[in-house]
Amino acid sequence: MEILFYILCFVGGAVLSLAAYVLIRKSVLKGKSDKIIEQAELEGERIRNEKILSAKEKFLALKSEHEKTVNERNAQLRDAESRIKQKENTVNQRLGELDRKYKDVDNQKRALGIQEEALHRKEEEYENLISQANRQIESIAGMSAQEAKAQLLENMKAEARTEAQAYINDCIDEARLNAAKEAKRIVINTIQRTATETAIENAVTTFPIDSDEIKGRIIGREGRNIRALEAATGVEIVVDDTPDAILLSAFDPVRREVARLALHQLVIDGRIHPARIEEVVSKVQKQLEEEILETGKRTCIDLGIHGLSMELVRLIGRMKYRSSYGQNLLQHSREVANICAIMASELGLNPKIAKRAGLLHDIGKVSTEEPDLPHALLGMKLAEQYKEKPEICNAIGAHHEETEMTSLYAPLVLVGDAISGARPGARREIIESYIKRLKGMEDLAENYPGVTKAYAIQAGRELRVIVGASEVSDQQAEILSGEIAKKIQDEMTYPGQVKITVIRETRSVSYAK
Repeated sequence: MEILFYILCFVGGAVLSLAAYVLIRKSVLKGKSDKIIEQAELEGERIRNEKILSAKEKFLALKSEHEKTVNERNAQLRDAESRIKQKENTVNQRLGELDRKYKDVDNQKRALGIQEEALHRKEEEYENLISQANRQIESIAGMSAQEAKAQLLENMKAEARTEAQAYINDCIDEARLNAAKEAKRIVINTIQRTATETAIENAVTTFPIDSDEIKGRIIGREGRNIRALEAATGVEIVVDDTPDAILLSAFDPVRREVARLALHQLVIDGRIHPARIEEVVSKVQKQLEEEILETGKRTCIDLGIHGLSMELVRLIGRMKYRSSYGQNLLQHSREVANICAIMASELGLNPKIAKRAGLLHDIGKVSTEEPDLPHALLGMKLAEQYKEKPEICNAIGAHHEETEMTSLYAPLVLVGDAISGARPGARREIIESYIKRLKGMEDLAENYPGVTKAYAIQAGRELRVIVGASEVSDQQAEILSGEIAKKIQDEMTYPGQVKITVIRETRSVSYAK
């Protein structure tokens, strides 16, 4: 029992000590927790105060910014209100001015109405006075107002006719004075603005060969090749002692060109016999026809001429192989077309119509139809046949004055043809006839009394006559130049015009002894 008692006492003491320890530990922990809670409350209070201060600062900043924005908007509103007030004041002032003006206008209307009534009364009085005056004039003059008006009109018409006729005469006189000068200016400007290339062709074409062996092959056995070639081309082939050359003679340049091209192909090919000659000549003729058509098309394109009939285009291409006094016909026609276009522009006419007429003016020379007609009339007939305009047809037919000129383009073509043909060096003359013409001019001038010497210069386009000062006076020299010019014009044939210059030189000689 004692042991149990001791054990119980020990256990009871341990329990009591443990309970005391627990109580003591709880009191210690409670003190610590109270301190932690107190510290946490202090930290929370501190953080809350800091947040409150930060919020107050942000609020103050936002408030100052808002106040600034409100102040700016209030300033803008005040400015807008001031502008609106100024505009209202201006509008009110203008309305006041308009009211005053309306009042002024009303006053003026009333004044005008009064003046209009007074004017009507005056008009009535004036009409009454006029009617009275007309009755008095009719009674005095013995005629009615209508008769007097008709007589006055007749007098005015007669006076107007007289003044108009005088004006017309003045215009005609002025035109006569200025026409020659203006025409010379236009022609000179036209000549200066156009240039030409002169291609002189003869009736003979030289065909070069490499050796005399080829001559023999062209002639053939017993001359059969050359005879076949002449028969096929219609060209006379002259094979003589001329080294490295054969002459092709014919008046038709197209035939000469066919013969030249055919010979060229035969010599290159090397096969020369009658059958081959006929084949090559036929082929070359077709090629040349195509080339002629292409030349005509290219010429029309170069000159800006459109809508021509293909037959007229072909005739234009054939002009390349025709010449007049050595002047290539196509080149001559192109030059005439350009000259006519320039003169038409200067005169205010249509340059396209003038250029078309100038290009077609010599198509009668290359046509094989109706050879008994002059080439100008034949060209006009062809142009009419292929539906060209009447003024173009008339210009073609009248460029040698073989028909009446009915349009302003006809004299342009006439002048353009004369300018192109009379240009120095444009046409070739036979040397014998050229020398004979110059000599004839000089002899004609030297037959006049007082003439000491005469010189034909500038290819016969100027004749300078030197007279003796003791035998011919200044007045006689002037008369002499006119007489020589008239005699040359009447008795001689020449291209263009000839300038006659009479030179009289006076010399005074003295001797010092």
